[in-house]
Amino acid sequence: MEAGEKLGFLPGDLSQKVDPYLRPLYDALFEMLGFEKVEKLIERNVIEVAPLAYMRGRTLNDAFIILDESQNTTIEQMKMFLTRIGFNSKAVITGDVTQIDLPRNTKSGLRHAIEVLAEVDEISFNFFHSEDVVRHPVVCPHC
Repeated sequence: MEAGEKLGFLPGDLSQKVDPYLRPLYDALFEMLGFEKVEKLIERNVIEVAPLAYMRGRTLNDAFIILDESQNTTIEQMKMFLTRIGFNSKAVITGDVTQIDLPRNTKSGLRHAIEVLAEVDEISFNFFHSEDVVRHPVVCPHC
């Protein structure tokens, strides 16, 4: 869920509105840690899964932050996310610039961040290639 997207027009409460967007993250957490452990960590506020739209105005100190599917952020959204990173925090930003779904003539925030931040010593980029992709052969026969 991008910053700037309108949730008010979607039916249901906030949880029902954002759950479809966050489901892949929950699925990955459940697969790695198990359902019960994830539920306990969420209850204790050790893990928080939130849409990008709700990061505005926050500062995330002492945190490990993951921005997933960032190829679909705008430059403004990426800037907003990067300025949320607080003291003693680390951020991992994932995305695939070959899968950008933004409207025509809208530059990806991920592409822009790569261009602007490439020479910053404290920032590292890891680029994966087709041989690094792990997918079932049915969905990716050439991976």
